[in-house]
Amino acid sequence: MTTRTLRIAMNGVTGRMGYRQHLVRSILPIREAGGVELPDGSRVQVEPILLGRNEAKLRELAEQHGIQEWSTDADAVIADPGVDIYFDAQVTSRRVAALTAAMRAGKHVYTEKPTAETTEEAVALARLGEETGVTAGVVHDKLYLPGLVKLRRLVDEGFFGRILSLRGEFGYWVFEGDSQAAQRPSWNYRKEDGGGITTDMFCHWNYVLEGIIGTVDAVTAKAVTHIPTRWDEQGRPYVATADDAAYGIFELTTPAGDAVIAQINSSWTVRVHRDELVEFQVDGTHGSAVAGLRRCVAQQRAHTPKPVWNPDLPVTEAFRDQWLEVPANADLDNGFKLQWEEFLRDVVAGRQHRFGLLSAARGVQLAELGVRSSAEGRRVAVPPITLGAGAGASAPVAERAR
Repeated sequence: MTTRTLRIAMNGVTGRMGYRQHLVRSILPIREAGGVELPDGSRVQVEPILLGRNEAKLRELAEQHGIQEWSTDADAVIADPGVDIYFDAQVTSRRVAALTAAMRAGKHVYTEKPTAETTEEAVALARLGEETGVTAGVVHDKLYLPGLVKLRRLVDEGFFGRILSLRGEFGYWVFEGDSQAAQRPSWNYRKEDGGGITTDMFCHWNYVLEGIIGTVDAVTAKAVTHIPTRWDEQGRPYVATADDAAYGIFELTTPAGDAVIAQINSSWTVRVHRDELVEFQVDGTHGSAVAGLRRCVAQQRAHTPKPVWNPDLPVTEAFRDQWLEVPANADLDNGFKLQWEEFLRDVVAGRQHRFGLLSAARGVQLAELGVRSSAEGRRVAVPPITLGAGAGASAPVAERAR
């Protein structure tokens, strides 16, 4: 069987996410395994080209990982007819121009999110993807992780009956940077640089909600800057102009037409008292489940205990022990790597990736409307996005992913 090699320009691999999840845990393992096996038994191999602005760091990474090509001239690499795919993990403010240039050059594109700073720009990218006919994919990594795969399986099997609600808790304490170094880059806390947890996380919550429950119809949010002063990478204090916590209520409609309420708290100013950094609880008439990124536990209606509220006596029930582990029933690889493999198969097959630029545009829209809801102190409806006549790509992910 033959092996085809795809040359992938990877922009932003000097950053934490681009390096760890996409280069080290996805593309390099795929390369070391001899590529991705296709349905006909042939394989598609990958060859990364590292892009960035720091020449010394690019050279170091290339030497460390045995990568032949790297460049600080992204325009030249994108224009190279021998490059098949452009991947973007830059800061959001640079993403629109790079993705636009890549698609106009006929490159397939795979990108982190948010894809743009505004809904208008994100929709324009999706429209350009339709016009150019390239395969475009957006990282929806959480839907490939074991905990949410199990949760989605419970939904598909009708475990919950009629779904009533979803509650999510995400976050951890990010140090201010004075006495201990911050775990996140300082630009995350500057609105003028594209920072803010609403902008960062609501695009994730949109695809998680779509991919598991249904379409988001409305949002009510409160975004807050709890820590007003932080210290940057050089130890200099700066004013935090972006929100570091967001409290959201999302109104959903399932494919069956049922109304569901989701509440998700996102915070970089919370200390963790959970099994995982993010957890989602889904409650339905026939059962409930709690999923993190890896684990998922469930409780059926027939096995649900009957707690009685009595503040005068100590609790005697071990509530956590009353839930059963949901088995994986399969070996699940790194979620980023799994989606990369699916995307590469789509590129070779010449078909669209199921999580494309329109899905990303809906995420940008939800973040934008969440910010507006907080600023105006009101509920904001989420209108459907379409790309115009003939596009036909406005269906939510939950329906397409089944």
